[in-house]
Amino acid sequence: MTDPAVVDPRTGPGPDADAPKGLDLDRLAAHLAVHRPELAAPPLRARLIAGGKSNLTYALRAGAGATRREVVLRRPPLGHVLATAHDMAREHRVISALAPTAVPVPAALLLCPDTDVIGAPFYLMEKVDGEVFRSRSQTDALTAGQRRGLAMAMMDTLADLHAVDPAAVGLADFGRPEGFLGRQVRRWAGQLDQSRSRPLPGIDELRDALAGSVPEGANAGRIVHGDYRLDNLLATVDADPATAGNPATAGNPATAGNPATAGSPASPGSPADTGGPVAVRAVLDWEMATLGDPLADLGLLLTYWDVLGDSDVAAGNPVADGLGPRAGFPAGRELIERYAGRGDVDVGPLHWHVALGCFKLAVICEGIHYRHTLGQTLGGGFDRIGDMVAPLVEHGLRAVREQ
Repeated sequence: MTDPAVVDPRTGPGPDADAPKGLDLDRLAAHLAVHRPELAAPPLRARLIAGGKSNLTYALRAGAGATRREVVLRRPPLGHVLATAHDMAREHRVISALAPTAVPVPAALLLCPDTDVIGAPFYLMEKVDGEVFRSRSQTDALTAGQRRGLAMAMMDTLADLHAVDPAAVGLADFGRPEGFLGRQVRRWAGQLDQSRSRPLPGIDELRDALAGSVPEGANAGRIVHGDYRLDNLLATVDADPATAGNPATAGNPATAGNPATAGSPASPGSPADTGGPVAVRAVLDWEMATLGDPLADLGLLLTYWDVLGDSDVAAGNPVADGLGPRAGFPAGRELIERYAGRGDVDVGPLHWHVALGCFKLAVICEGIHYRHTLGQTLGGGFDRIGDMVAPLVEHGLRAVREQ
């Protein structure tokens, strides 16, 4: 990963070594020396990759000079880990299974379920070059064609994921497709009960409305990511030959925010139109992956994109600041059209699935808010997570009534 916002660089191992919180480099080095010795060459260095709001991600560097190796480590968050959440074995299994498919994933290198090593289960994966687009400072620098190309590549990748036959990649038993949507409502209702620390007006009404109107889920049985969005992708966006080096257009804030140009189609035949300069290098954060209804992925994506990404709460928030129409990307309806044109999933109305996405994201945000109040979060941006719960509940109630 090449997220430029990294904090807490430390060296190790050794008696005087310091390490990012949540990572014991001495124990990790000893474990790697047995199981992956090529990743244990001293000095072992680590840094926390900032930006994630759930599981913790670290960049590891072993050795020096020609023998230096760089990999990525994932572990659950500190404290207050909800049951069935933050499953490292689940992430490791799904990226291992998807490796030979059209879905880009990092190579899985090692799974360690032993909590005695660093205090929690963890796994290692390859470091993939690319950028995680999560803020306006990043996306405003893109041309309109690049933003459109990035959004469409995101939807093509999701369609490719949903087209994978679970049985063909060894994931036939990865979940229980029957009754998936009803279980989602019950699961997130249970997670909510474990994360309540303050009054949350309307959230129980939203839960009950969802539980009382669960659709049949005709598309069940596909691999579902569970948290698919732009900033869970590593992508590369090359310079647009039409604007590269032109200060009047390239990364021009006036162009980026202009509704007449932002998110508009690239000119026919341009690299952005054909997908040339834009590529999804890896899909990340598979902790909630399962077998289920792919419309759940679409509903949650629209929650990030149209609900948070096109509302006042989006300005500067740590989850959706660089997403959606306000950031110059195409509207959600265009994303769904792109997805529907590539795959064989019957999309249909998505109001209920958007309402589920609002409920799920509200519960996740409340859980992160609760961990933040307990001092169990690492990095910045957590102080505003709790502000997102109320508008998510409000929109979810509107969506479930519309369906």
